[in-house]
Amino acid sequence: MKAVIQRVSSTSVIIDAKIVANIEKGLLVLVGIEEADTKDDIEWLSAKIANLRIFGDDNGVMNLSLKEMGGDMIIVSQFTLHAATKKGNRPSYIKAAKPVVAIPLYEAFIAQMEQELGKKVQTGKFGADMKVALINDGPVTILVDTKNKE
Repeated sequence: MKAVIQRVSSTSVIIDAKIVANIEKGLLVLVGIEEADTKDDIEWLSAKIANLRIFGDDNGVMNLSLKEMGGDMIIVSQFTLHAATKKGNRPSYIKAAKPVVAIPLYEAFIAQMEQELGKKVQTGKFGADMKVALINDGPVTILVDTKNKE
């Protein structure tokens, strides 16, 4: 699994001109799933994100996790995170999992993330044409890949 984690002041997801997810301070997580992903990837990634210390403490030092500061989260599926651009100019998405594999893993990731945080997370809709608006706070943007554990 690959994830782009963005610390946000606010973010929303719009599908067919309707706001389907909307939060203030927290994280926007774009997640890409590949065929080789497993429950171990889900568990590692959700624990990593929930405990990532990227929010400012009373001294303005990035020392607090989302769990500690009580922020919210939106998770959006994004197969394009697995784009291969080595050959030519048209990205290949061959590593991205097909929906029959990706949807159950995406849903399991959401459930695991909710368990880690102890609260509901908002989401986009798998496979939908989504408009994602955000104000990146910092900006803080972190890339995580479960295959490299970084």
